[in-house]
Amino acid sequence: MKALQLAAANGIEGAQLAEVPEATPGLGQVAVRLAAAALNHRELWIAQGMYPGMALPATLGCDGVGTIVRTGDGVDPARAGERVILYPGLEWGDDERYPRPDFGLLGMPGPGTVAESIVVAASHALPCPGHLDDAAAAALPLGGLTAWRGLTVKGGVRPGDTVLITGIGGGVATCALLLAAAMGAKVFVTSGSDDTIARAVELGAQGGVNYRTERWGKALAAATGGIDVVFDGAPAGGYGEYGRALKMGARVVVYGSTGGQSFPVNAPELFLKNVALHGTNVGSPADFSAMVAFVAEHRIAPVIDRVFPFAEAPEALRYLRDEHALGKVVIAMDAP
Repeated sequence: MKALQLAAANGIEGAQLAEVPEATPGLGQVAVRLAAAALNHRELWIAQGMYPGMALPATLGCDGVGTIVRTGDGVDPARAGERVILYPGLEWGDDERYPRPDFGLLGMPGPGTVAESIVVAASHALPCPGHLDDAAAAALPLGGLTAWRGLTVKGGVRPGDTVLITGIGGGVATCALLLAAAMGAKVFVTSGSDDTIARAVELGAQGGVNYRTERWGKALAAATGGIDVVFDGAPAGGYGEYGRALKMGARVVVYGSTGGQSFPVNAPELFLKNVALHGTNVGSPADFSAMVAFVAEHRIAPVIDRVFPFAEAPEALRYLRDEHALGKVVIAMDAP
């Protein structure tokens, strides 16, 4: 079968379509013929060697949707033909509070989704919400799961809460906007682009501020009237501005370190306001199931930036790196 393989960690130039062996499902597993896969910035970091314990060559991609074509021992054969969306994680473990130390994702260290087929645990292949087409379904798993756990398990978002989502435009942040709005929250965003903020308002945000403007935190505080929950993938560049706008008992959820690995925290602001600072990392299979059910109930559809045919998968990586603005970049396996 064909797959987008990273042969060397020398940037995205090391990722090309190649012929690879097709796996056979074992005990408790299913083989899925993939219809579409979505890219994340994670693939760009992997291509640069920014992943511990890398083993190459490797097939890229952790987001996918497709149809079960074969079942392994212990799996109901009737599942063959089922359209499924794939949990992107591996080996979460039995503790819902946090993953095992060896927790990983598809596409490194596990098999990747930018391929014609993949073998996964049958329990990690969930029925796909019927309102989603293949591109939208492929765009959901990693971004939707990370956003869901951050907003619900860590952030405890309630209807009427004011939620700040930083760096709108990325897949996780955009999913967080759609989910939080469906939860009944009042959502505000930050971006370095006024056009992207305007697009976020079209998607359900109440408003936003451009973080390239001086002292943008003051404008944010005035616009929001105070923030209950922050969902932040780049705290190094933002916490110092939005910190003073946090309400009593606010929850700050950090899911990434874009822009820097450390950031200053004003201790009095933290403890006098009883602010809780949480880290979050993807999500468990139970989180994934809850997220997919919520998406189906509210008929949420991820935002798609552009869909590439499978033959142009390497070009899709270049587009993600150089031109992407808002929404997911998707690769369609059956596109001409």
